[in-house]
Amino acid sequence: MSLAVGRIRYNADRMRAVERVRELMAAVGLAAALVMAVPGMASAHSAPFSYLDLVFDDQGVTGTLVIHVLDAAHDLNITPPERLMESDVAERSRAELAGLLAPRLVLRSQDRRLTIDWTSLEVLRDAQALRLLFRVQEAVPGALVIDTNLFPYDPLHQTFVNIYERDQLRQQVIFNTGSDERTYYRGTTQGALAVMRTFIPSGVHHILIGPDHILFLVGLLLLGGSWGALVRIVTAFTIGHSVTLSLAALNVYSPPATIIEPAIALSIVFVGADNLVRGDGRDLRAWAALVFGLVHGFGFAFVLREFGLPSEALGWSLFSFNLGVEIGQLAIVIVVASLLAAVRRRSTVLGSRITFAGSVIVIAAGAYWFVQRVFFPAAA
Repeated sequence: MSLAVGRIRYNADRMRAVERVRELMAAVGLAAALVMAVPGMASAHSAPFSYLDLVFDDQGVTGTLVIHVLDAAHDLNITPPERLMESDVAERSRAELAGLLAPRLVLRSQDRRLTIDWTSLEVLRDAQALRLLFRVQEAVPGALVIDTNLFPYDPLHQTFVNIYERDQLRQQVIFNTGSDERTYYRGTTQGALAVMRTFIPSGVHHILIGPDHILFLVGLLLLGGSWGALVRIVTAFTIGHSVTLSLAALNVYSPPATIIEPAIALSIVFVGADNLVRGDGRDLRAWAALVFGLVHGFGFAFVLREFGLPSEALGWSLFSFNLGVEIGQLAIVIVVASLLAAVRRRSTVLGSRITFAGSVIVIAAGAYWFVQRVFFPAAA
C-alpha cells in the first residue's frame, strides 16, 4: 500500500511537479476507496493521510509534506475548509500552520532535535491538499530519528514517509497514532558509525543482562586452561551464535521460543555435567561452545528482533550487535578466568572444590530453567 500512495518527490522541475500532483490524486482516490470500504472509517474525511518525503543530499536534508485541507482547516479553525484552497488564505496561514506542525514532526540526530525551516507552501487544488517545503538547518546526520503524529484529533490519520538519498528511494514507513519513533541509518560512513554506536552497546548490554548466557560461559570456564584455550572457547561460541542469529534476523529460519529457550537451559546442564564427568585429556568445551552457540544465537535473535533491525543497514547492525556480544563475553572471561586462576595459584584443593561446587550450581540452575520453560512458560 505504501508503494501506491507515497511517491511524491521533491524536485524544482515544473513538469515533474505536475507528475507528482497526478500521482497524489491517484493515491488519494485509492485511499478514499479503501476508507469507504471499511466500516466505521467513513466517519472521517475521505483521505485521512499525509505524505512526507525526506531527501538526503550533500547539502543536508530537504523535505516535502503534503496534507489534506480538511486536516489543516480543522486545526486552524478555518471554516469552510475550502477557503484554504485560496492562495492568499493559504499563504496567510502558512506561519500558523508551520507552528502547529513543528512540534508534531520530530527529526532528531542522536539526542539533538533538528530545526526545520519551512520555506514555502503550495496549494494543490485538484488534490485538495497543501504542500509545504522545508529544509533541515543542521549538517547531514549519519542517523535520523523520525517521529510524527501530525493530526492527533483523528485517530485514523496516517503519515506515509518516503526517505531518499539523492534520487534513490531507501525506505518507506507508515506512522499512525500508536507508532513508535523510527531510526533511519544513512548508507554512508557516518551512517555505519551511527549503527555501530547503537548496536555494539546493545550487544554488550544483552550478554551482561542474560543470566542463562552468562552461566553457560561460566560453566565453560570453571575447568580453567590457558588463555589461548579460553579464547578459542569464546570464539567458537561467537561463531555458533553469529550463524543462527543472522539466519533468524534475516528471516531465513527461526525456531519458536518454546523450543529454543528450553534448549538453552539444557545446554547449561550439559556444560555443568561435562565438567564433572569428563577426563583430563578430553576437552570438549570448544565443540560444546560451537554447537550450543547455534542454539543461543536464536535466543539472541528474539531480543534483537524486538529491538528492531534497520532494513537499510542489516549487515552493519548484525555485525555490530555480534561485536558487542563478543566484547561482553570477553569481559566476562577476563573477570571469571582471572579470579579462578588466582584461587588455583593459592590453593589447588580450593580451586577443585570451586569447580565442583560451581558445576553443581550450573546444573541445578539449568535444570530449574528447563522445568520452568517447559512446564511453566508463563512464569519464565
